[in-house]
Amino acid sequence: MESSPTDRNRLDEEESPYLRQHADNPVNWQPWDEVAFEAARERDVPIFLSIGYSACHWCHVMEEESFSDDEVADALNENFVPIKVDREERPDVDSIYMTVCQLVTGRGGWPLSAWLTPERKPFYVGTYFPKEARQGQPGFLELLSDIGRSWEREREEVENRAEQWTDAARDRLEETPGADDGTEPPTSDLLESVAEAALQSADREHGGFSSGGPKFPQPARIRALFRASERTGREPFKEVGLEALEAMAAGGLYDHVGGGFHRYCVDADWTVPHFEKMLYDNAEIPRAFVEGYRLTGERRYAEVVRESLEFVEREMSHDDGGFFSTLDAESEDESGDREEGAFYVWTPETVGEAIEDDLEADLACARYGITESGNFEGQTVLTISKGVEELGEEFDLTPTEVEERLESARQTLFLARENRPRPPRDEKVLAGWNGLMISAFADAGLALDAEEFVDRAVEACEFVREELWNADTGRLARRYRDGSVGIDGYLEDYAFLGRGALDCYQATGDPEHLAFALDLARTIEAEFFDADRGTLYFTPESGESLVTRPQELGDQSTPSATGVACELLCALDPFADDDFSGIAETVLATHRNRLEANSLEHVTLSLVADRLEQGALELTVAADAVPEEWRRRIGETYLPDRLLTRRPPTEKGLEAWLDDLGLSETPPIWAGREAREGGATIYACRDRTCSAPLHDVGDALEWAESGIDVGGGAGPGDDASGEDPSEDGPESPF
Repeated sequence: MESSPTDRNRLDEEESPYLRQHADNPVNWQPWDEVAFEAARERDVPIFLSIGYSACHWCHVMEEESFSDDEVADALNENFVPIKVDREERPDVDSIYMTVCQLVTGRGGWPLSAWLTPERKPFYVGTYFPKEARQGQPGFLELLSDIGRSWEREREEVENRAEQWTDAARDRLEETPGADDGTEPPTSDLLESVAEAALQSADREHGGFSSGGPKFPQPARIRALFRASERTGREPFKEVGLEALEAMAAGGLYDHVGGGFHRYCVDADWTVPHFEKMLYDNAEIPRAFVEGYRLTGERRYAEVVRESLEFVEREMSHDDGGFFSTLDAESEDESGDREEGAFYVWTPETVGEAIEDDLEADLACARYGITESGNFEGQTVLTISKGVEELGEEFDLTPTEVEERLESARQTLFLARENRPRPPRDEKVLAGWNGLMISAFADAGLALDAEEFVDRAVEACEFVREELWNADTGRLARRYRDGSVGIDGYLEDYAFLGRGALDCYQATGDPEHLAFALDLARTIEAEFFDADRGTLYFTPESGESLVTRPQELGDQSTPSATGVACELLCALDPFADDDFSGIAETVLATHRNRLEANSLEHVTLSLVADRLEQGALELTVAADAVPEEWRRRIGETYLPDRLLTRRPPTEKGLEAWLDDLGLSETPPIWAGREAREGGATIYACRDRTCSAPLHDVGDALEWAESGIDVGGGAGPGDDASGEDPSEDGPESPF
């Protein structure tokens, strides 16, 4: 008898590093495909679905305890069709079954374990299970036996439960309560609600949000607080945002030796991180620091941005231009065992072995809190424990000498650490995550006047466009790895990458990037917008049919896909023949009640609501290139919702652009705005009100700050006044 494909582990055929980690398991793992579903139907057995990702600590634990165990494998192979999914490749599948887990158990996490009918409807869910029962948790082996017995003896009850849970997930994920009922989009009041809620949840002792652990970065909240402070003039909003930046930059979340941010901290005071490094965190957190730098001029914020982006360039970059996904939390320790954080922790002895100069070694230990007892399993996660002035007094050094010695020590520790076994790296290139990183490099390049960062953003954008974009079909693939391309793009891929392309255009003035952003936005309208339901779905209309079609309205570890899509559509509306902003207004109106009921979970959409009411600040430059001084001044000034756009200086030059951009006529943002006598010309506009044609960027920024009433409080561009607002923030430990 010919064997079935499901009689063996098929994950060696997959590109996902996470799936390949399980290719040698005795479990007959299957990818999420029709072959596996058909096998479950033919055998009339449940599907066991396990979802995780390569940097997931408890995923590794469950693999070692259960999935590498022959007894467990026999039980799974005999009574189930086991399917393994990489949540980073298939966020749609993860969203559906994680929603069920949260609805049923009140919590979620990875690894996600779900048992499904052959029709993929869930009837039992959980997260990590130990092989044998302990501490109130059922054992995985026992659970497999019980579920198999229920499937055989209580089939009707199991299937009824599966229908109920699927209906509940469908209600939660597909809900569009305000469609076609005449509801207006929410106003800028929603942004103030976000800021008020963030203020209430702030930890004013340790910085960040929530009084206990774990502590997550929440970069969108920080940016919303800054904007609400600018809008209302309320200093506490800005103070809480700056306190969060200070805490993250000083604590163990930040890698003080090599730059970049870990995923989150497990405690209230930001000391011990969960050590994995994700590409999206190292895009979105530095963007919050860029905004903090624009607001305050604080040098340390700029250093954090530079060090973080240099880390990404050094350790998470594909040779041809894209960015890899994650670095694992675990690496080998001195004994060869895999341990969480082994690459990053220190003791006084290991510091002394690395740094020959005793003064520098002592200085480093004092600066970073490295002690014999440590703060993490007998070793030390580095934090900023003492400021430069305090160290100067303790070691009888000037502040400049302290800084020079510390930098020498840091470089020595970095070189010593390079000899340690490195954390494994997940080398798949994801379109959406790359879009986030492209935005971070482009925006930082403008803010810090760093052309190398802009060049890196452009390089990555061109790589993703070349490898993952099909211009003939107008479709984007999600994943690239070792020359292999796969998986239809989701809303987050189009939205995040579209915003990245637009940011490349703002940083360079090259219309090629604007054209790409417009192409992606047009596909968002065609594939993801449902005019009848008044919403944007996470999966494309032409994509795989799942048990429900999810939306992603809330901010999670990445920004809301719907929120960024609406932000992109609003930003591109002045260029487009389509009514892009109308789509955003419709989506916000549809979900208004949900947003107002829980604004803190929907920060990105709240920012879009504010942008829709207030209007973007459009800075249009008519010139062959934006003058360098203009770019520097605009880039370093805090101008939320700024849209920097260049057009050719003459109407004749503009005609060629329109053809390349697929536009039938000159868009309003460029119409009649050619260069005037005197050379490069800048036009500043907001909400259909514009300045006169100007030849001085300072005049344009002054108009942006005070030319129109933008709703009370401080106007945009506070830094243009020449005052140093950093004195208003919390005292820096640096």
